[in-house]
Amino acid sequence: MYQSNGKLQSNDQYVAQYAPLVKRIAHHLAAKLPPSVQVDDLIQAGLIGLLDAIGHYDATQGAQFETYASQRIRGAMLDELREADWAPRSARKHMRVIEAAVSKLEQQLGRSPGEQELARELKVSLEEYQQMLLDARGHQLVHYEDFRSEGGDDFFERHEADERPDPLGQIEDVGFRSALVEAIKVLPEREQLMMSLYYEEELNLKEIGAVLGVTESRVSQLHSQAVARLRSRLKDWLSH
Repeated sequence: MYQSNGKLQSNDQYVAQYAPLVKRIAHHLAAKLPPSVQVDDLIQAGLIGLLDAIGHYDATQGAQFETYASQRIRGAMLDELREADWAPRSARKHMRVIEAAVSKLEQQLGRSPGEQELARELKVSLEEYQQMLLDARGHQLVHYEDFRSEGGDDFFERHEADERPDPLGQIEDVGFRSALVEAIKVLPEREQLMMSLYYEEELNLKEIGAVLGVTESRVSQLHSQAVARLRSRLKDWLSH
């Protein structure tokens, strides 16, 4: 790989230059994962993703290296989490039932249901529902498994042959980004703000809590609830 002045840049130089990017992505991802997930493990996986990016980057394809590397780094971390099966079964179950309740009530009410309405639908107290949200902490908006068809073939494997360097760009090409934007627009105002602070401003949960005037745990609940709403609205797109 070459620098802008045409001189060859070594792998070690790239690793040194982009190691802070790996750490930033690891800490941002760890903020919404259970405490049992070690940041150092994510960093280690991310460094492997960085080396993979260095080995496969092709400047002629038009993608900036940092953009391309970020996707490889994050993908390597998610692969590590998936292989480690970090999410307790109870957490996955809670997210599934919350998504189903959100979907059902949105169809009935024609709007986003509130927490009390969701708790009633699930036949639990508000406190129990909010604990379910905490237990579901760490679920992503989109998982690699969402792109696996009933036959078991993988979305990314199906598109690997075209050798485009940007898997995220492939997802955006088929409409995910516009669908996500529309889904975010109908979130309750506070959840819209929380998602903006988290994903656009890249604030951590504690910083978002300070902005919203709530505890870090409450921000985690709002995040889980927003993810459930978005996954519910995007489920038809994800099932293509």
